[in-house]
Amino acid sequence: MSEREAIESTIQLYFDSMYESSKDMVDEAFHPSAKITGIFAGEFHEMSRDEFGDLVGSQEPSPREDGLTLKTEILSVEVAGITAAARVRDEYLGFIFLDTLSLVKVDDKWVIYNKLFHIESEG
Repeated sequence: MSEREAIESTIQLYFDSMYESSKDMVDEAFHPSAKITGIFAGEFHEMSRDEFGDLVGSQEPSPREDGLTLKTEILSVEVAGITAAARVRDEYLGFIFLDTLSLVKVDDKWVIYNKLFHIESEG
């Protein structure tokens, strides 16, 4: 598997975590020190990986159980050694998000270290 494919696999795990409402998948995709940051409802929000995992895990029924289609797109991936940056778009909780993800390779595994989110529109 190429580095890009491994990074895309981590990003897909992040997408799947939201689709399945899985805190465990969030924990696997994100570094323990990760921050999730953006503006929501006009207010600055910053969450830890655990807080984000709790938010994702609390969405019941999950989008999959609700019969929703997963709408995601990897727009770009740039790799520089053991770091990478990706821009992705996903529809979640009725909003279309544009995320900028910073990834790092730790112990031979790519994980998301930071997520900056921007809400493009309501879905």
